[in-house]
Parts: sequence; C-alpha cells; structure tokens
Amino acid sequence: MRPVDSDGAAEVPEPGLPLTDDAPQGASEEPAAAAGTPGPCRCWVCGNSPCGSGASQVGSLFVKKVQDVHAVEISAFRCVFQMLVVIPCLIYRKSGFIGPKGQRIFLLLRGVLGSTAMILLYYAFQATSLADATVITFSSPVFTSIFAWIFLKEKYSPWDALFTAFTITGVILIVRPPFLFGASAAGTDESYSVHLKGTFAAVAHAVFAAVTMVIIRKMGKSVDYFLSIWYYVVLGLLESVIVLFIIGEWSLPYCGLDRLFLILIGLFGLGGQVFLTKALQIEKAGPVAIMRTMDVVFAFIFQIIFFNDMPTWWTVGGALCVVASSTGAAIRKWCQSSK
Repeated sequence: MRPVDSDGAAEVPEPGLPLTDDAPQGASEEPAAAAGTPGPCRCWVCGNSPCGSGASQVGSLFVKKVQDVHAVEISAFRCVFQMLVVIPCLIYRKSGFIGPKGQRIFLLLRGVLGSTAMILLYYAFQATSLADATVITFSSPVFTSIFAWIFLKEKYSPWDALFTAFTITGVILIVRPPFLFGASAAGTDESYSVHLKGTFAAVAHAVFAAVTMVIIRKMGKSVDYFLSIWYYVVLGLLESVIVLFIIGEWSLPYCGLDRLFLILIGLFGLGGQVFLTKALQIEKAGPVAIMRTMDVVFAFIFQIIFFNDMPTWWTVGGALCVVASSTGAAIRKWCQSSK
C-alpha cells in the first residue's frame, strides 16, 4: 500500500509521483467501478472510491477544538494510538521491526521528517484558522515535484512551473505579508502575529511532507508500508516526548471533552488512512488526488459552522489558486497515465 496523509502516517501519491512505478507491495490499480450510484465502500462525493477526505478533515477539526493540550502532545497521543494498531500488523505480516539494511537510513529520515511534519501541521491548526492551514498544506505537491526533480531526476515541465506559480500566489494571498498588502490588509496586532506563525508552520509542514514523500518514493517496493508507519510512530513519539520535555508543556488534559477529542483524533486519523489507502487500490491516483481537494471545502464548512469564523476574501482567493494548481496537476497526470 502507499502511505496516505502528509502528516507522516500515510501520504497521497503526488501528481508527479505515480502509484504504479514504485508502490509498496499490495498496491494495485484495479479497474474503477462503473459510474453511477455510490455503492459499498464508496465516497458519497465522488461515487468512485472511499477518498477519506471527510475523515481526515474531521480529525483536523478535533485538533482545532482541543483547548488545553499542546500540538506536540496531541502528536504524541496519536503516535501511541497508531503504535497499538501497527504492532499487530507487523507481527501478522512478519515484516520485522528494523527493515532492510540498505533502507534503514531512509526509514529513519522518513520517521523524523514525517513526525516533524505532523507536529507542524497540528500547531498550524491551533495557531491559525482551519481553512488557512488546510489550504496551505495543499502546496505540498509543488514542493514534492521540485524535490523529485532535484533528488530523483524526475521531469519538471513548464506545466509544473505554472502550477508552482499558482500555489505560491495562493499562499501569499493567505499570508498577506504587510510589505505587499499594507498594514490595513494584513493587520499588525497580536492576532496577526499568531496567524503568521501558524501559516509559516503550515508551509514548513508542506515542505517536510514533500521531502517525506520523495524518501518514500526512493524506498519504493523494498519497504513494507506498515514498517514505514512503524518508524514514523516510534520516532514521532520519541521526538514529541523530547520536545515536550524541553518546552515543559506536558500535562494530561483536564477537560473530559479534550480527552474524548484526543481519542477521536486517533480514530479519524486512522480512518482517513484506511479509506484513502483503499481508494488508491481501487481507483487511479489522479481522481483520488482531485477528490482530496474536498478537504478544503470541508475546512471552510467546519470553520463557519463550529467556529463561527467567516473566511476572508483573501483566503478564498488563495484557496482557489491552490486548489486550481493541485487539481490541474492531478488532471494532467491522470491524462498522461491514461494514454
């Protein structure tokens, strides 16, 4: 299977990284079902596959709703939850817990960078709006194409450059730097300072997630999917504990509701992985990547309903640029793979 989400647990194949080349064992592109009414295990939005967008975005909503738990601590709880699931899977598949000798350095890098991406993502959700953080994370495919071009010598076409320009434009509209937009548009108070930290964390998440994707691409079929997740959760838990010790933020949530949210974050995070991995098995990567843009729609809906926070027109414009870039890249790759 191909790892699924960009926070490190399981990543979506980026448009420039086709599933069929070096996918881990077990992944396959089966013929899509006939169009029509969504059947069992099919997304109610696209009708073709369980794309997992709703589950992953609900998990993000719970991260935003948690009040008294630091983002790093949330990451630690999620790592523990996923560890309890991954250990039996590794034992059942007899994959071992160390990995092939020549791939261990890549597994270590994948674990550290993937878990760092997760921590940055959770911090972004807590520091800025749900819509802003979600939209910026969709810039990850752009960075993936660039890193794949640099490190894997994959082709970087003029179309990729165009999509990169659209994505950068969208991110700038969301960040609204004062030297471009002026103090009135960007805001100069403390809330903008927090917003700026959150957007920078989201951009850093996109970069780390892209590097993680390139590493996974580099390992290819030689590493079992669950072993990759194992390194992610073990190193992620270790990294989270070290950071919590340094910043002194470790504390059990006082509110019972926060404890429930932590459990739901783990459940919906795992659910998003399962549904998206299944989607990639029964549908081509292109349509799945397109349906993943539904995360942005859910983010806007949840932000309005649960936080009574209307997105600004800057955010809407930035979202359109980023979604257009991601969708265009996915459609282009889909058309290429269909020839």
